[in-house]
Amino acid sequence: MPTKTMEAATQIAALRAHLHQHAHHYYVLDAPQIPDAEYDRMFQELQTLEAAYPELRSPDSPTQRVGGAVLSGFASVRHAVPMLSIRTETDTQASGAQAFDARVRKELGLTEADPLVEYVAELKFDGLAVNLRYEQGVLVQAATRGDGESGEDVTQNIRTLGQIPLRLPNDAPAVLEVRGEVYMRRDDFERLNEQQRAKGEKTFINPRNTAAGALRQLDPAIAAQRPLRFFAYGLGECTPPEQGGPVWQSHYELLQTLKNWGFPVASQVERALGATKLIAYHARIAALRDSLPFDIDGVVYKLNSLALQRQLGFVSREPRWAVAHKYPAQEELTTVLAIDVQVGRTGKLTPVAKLAPVFVGGVTVTNATLHNEDEARRKDVRVGDTVVVRRAGDVIPEVVSVLAQKRVADAQPFTMPHTCPVCGSAALREEGEADYRCTGGLFCSAQRKQAILHFAQRRAVEVEGLGDKLVEQLVDAGIVKTLPDLYRLGLMALANLDRMADKSAQNLLEALQKSKQTTLPRFVFGLGIRHVGEATAKALARHFGQLDAIMNASEAQLLEVTDVGPIVALSIVTFFAQAHNREVVEQLRACGLQWQEGEPAPRTALPLAGKTFVITGSLPTLSREQAKELLEAAGAKVAGSVSKKTDYVVAGAEAGSKLDKAQALGVAVLDEAGLLALLAEPSN
Repeated sequence: MPTKTMEAATQIAALRAHLHQHAHHYYVLDAPQIPDAEYDRMFQELQTLEAAYPELRSPDSPTQRVGGAVLSGFASVRHAVPMLSIRTETDTQASGAQAFDARVRKELGLTEADPLVEYVAELKFDGLAVNLRYEQGVLVQAATRGDGESGEDVTQNIRTLGQIPLRLPNDAPAVLEVRGEVYMRRDDFERLNEQQRAKGEKTFINPRNTAAGALRQLDPAIAAQRPLRFFAYGLGECTPPEQGGPVWQSHYELLQTLKNWGFPVASQVERALGATKLIAYHARIAALRDSLPFDIDGVVYKLNSLALQRQLGFVSREPRWAVAHKYPAQEELTTVLAIDVQVGRTGKLTPVAKLAPVFVGGVTVTNATLHNEDEARRKDVRVGDTVVVRRAGDVIPEVVSVLAQKRVADAQPFTMPHTCPVCGSAALREEGEADYRCTGGLFCSAQRKQAILHFAQRRAVEVEGLGDKLVEQLVDAGIVKTLPDLYRLGLMALANLDRMADKSAQNLLEALQKSKQTTLPRFVFGLGIRHVGEATAKALARHFGQLDAIMNASEAQLLEVTDVGPIVALSIVTFFAQAHNREVVEQLRACGLQWQEGEPAPRTALPLAGKTFVITGSLPTLSREQAKELLEAAGAKVAGSVSKKTDYVVAGAEAGSKLDKAQALGVAVLDEAGLLALLAEPSN
């Protein structure tokens, strides 16, 4: 290496070391040691040297934080160690911590006489989980959690975060994956929105979504402009001790090491001995929640001993040694601007409060459901009222209560309309029902759109490519008024729609043609008859064999079908009593829809009628769907969860919590061979 190059290399190494040190003090410790101008001077000097000696550039240089070329898309990254989710404790009270401690002690085989278990209590950040991979101490890759198995490569954007070290100390292992949360502070979020408003541009919704959107920017320069931050909380792949990797005895020790290596670790991390300390931590953080500079939605408890973590292992791809303990839903005050009535696919009328925008539960809320007339009257929600709005996770926001003392004098009680607000048809409330329903059926455009989407979905007739936006265009343009109109579409009509090219139009026509070959259960389910789901549609098809027999069946005949009770029977009879519904069926047949029909099932009782099964794990030769079809054909009901009413659990490889619950409840457990033997028995 020439002398000048060697001198430049020495200068560059010194500048990088100084800049890394000062960046750590500025971003992580929040204790800058030098003025910004001095940092900028060193940074510019490093840029100049790297420009003059490009062969000396390296990915761990501070200059690489400013972003690179615009990406065409994100590459997929398969995680060396899956990024598994942890179990959520839905009980937001103290008993949630007690339940977790009791479960851990039981699984460890501890009695009341044994010592208390030590945990680590952490914050549950409301951000975006990422995995940072270091090789030989250098950051080489960063990926989002994705589906847990694979995520998106966001390395260039992660480099723009000043809190994340690009190079680790010499004592770091050869391979180290650090896991944590990318987030945005509330004050940074507000400043960002102020800047957006000043520029006359669109403001962002909430810190979490803004952070996630920034991290997924294809232009790293834009990501660099967003005030993103990071907290570390765990590991992925790491060089094992037998290959020279670090030896940690506890999770807390691991976190302190990460902190020493330059990673931000939340100061609220604490060791907690036993359930009582967990309860105290949960209560203390709850009191601090609103004063924290960032959003959290709960706390996380983890066994501190790494050896005990390994002993407990995982169940259903969730660690037995950790749990997320959520807080109660967040609530805020706002004003009711109007009460609208929405019409659903089945004609259900739902009153919805239109609200003055309010930030609650991590999003800006403008609508809150009032559920039905009785609920709206019980809460006595009126236009102009000040109300408490609650939102928890992905649950639909709802009005919790009204501040009656703030009500304006002329506020009028809400009354459910007796005509459909969309089509003007009569809206009726069935006896014993809480909801009003539009009687317009497929003539109501609100129901028409949803009815078409339901009919075309994968589990029904399946028309690939027929999505929300296209259905909306077809209905709003008056091109499709009933289901049969779908099969009368022509290339010209489709090609004239917005953003519909000739090729897309041709693909849709081919998909419609393909969908004409269906099955009787899929067709019956696709009609959208109220209370008739997939299982009921299959039961009807097995029992009657032919569509005409279903259409002409009386309530008494329908009640003979497994899975059909009085409410479902009445709904089916009412549906086919409507002339326009029968006309739709006949027109669909005339358009070429067809399916194989058979003879009615024998009137003798099916061998597994009245029995409830749950399938869990991977069976050797049967898929879950195949096993489900065999059981349903024998008259059994296949449920998704285990309860005292479950008769059998069919368990395959990697069966998890459902098998555990079955054993705890004393439910009979079968393997695939046992299932097939049971199905082969002449009577049960």
